[in-house]
Amino acid sequence: MDKQFEIWMEEGLEGEISLSERQLNQFYLYYELLIKWNEVMNLTAITEMNQVVTKHFIDSLSLIKIVDNLASTGFSIIDIGTGAGFPGIPLKIAFPNIKITLLDSLNKRVRFLDEVIGKLNLEDIETVHGRAEDLGRDKKYRESFDLCVSRAVANLSTLIEYCLPFVKKDGLFISYKSGKIEEELSQAKTALKILGGEIMNTITFQLPRADGERCLIKIKKMRNTSNKYPRKSGLPGKEPLR
Repeated sequence: MDKQFEIWMEEGLEGEISLSERQLNQFYLYYELLIKWNEVMNLTAITEMNQVVTKHFIDSLSLIKIVDNLASTGFSIIDIGTGAGFPGIPLKIAFPNIKITLLDSLNKRVRFLDEVIGKLNLEDIETVHGRAEDLGRDKKYRESFDLCVSRAVANLSTLIEYCLPFVKKDGLFISYKSGKIEEELSQAKTALKILGGEIMNTITFQLPRADGERCLIKIKKMRNTSNKYPRKSGLPGKEPLR
């Protein structure tokens, strides 16, 4: 493992999470696989080692800032629109006791995730190829998770419709955001009311060696979601609940 990689990881975590040598090696192998696969398919525009550490790994693990009992609780977590595995795989590496489902609509990304899971010897983690609008209606997944996370780039109202149907009553949805979010929060009030969510907390923070603010929005599922939602594929993105 590259020594500088280890230094950047430890600096970025700022003592909030302690990683073993095995976990650091898993993160480094994940980085190597990401770069290798990125040569033949578009997984990420961020490829410099220090940037991958900061903007993918450390950012993914920032969940600890708003959900502080990840290490002690065997949460069932679904990562919606996981892409190259963020934040789900970093969370699984750092907190091996949690159970993770990675959902993505592109099959070739799912193949990459399957290789990462195999090479890193991760357990209690599965990949699912599909769209959130479809899986959110599937009895196997609907209202089955303690926690839903998403770093997907979409309007908060749209993300709420994608994500809350997966969350158990009294469970949580955490949305990773960047920049100013006041307008999105205001526009999301209708979606929250319809889908049964309530904003519990919002925190902003700065990633090390990175410009711009990051934000985590903590939404609690107060009641079960109506069977009308999510709407059919494409509608949550084209016509957000407003």
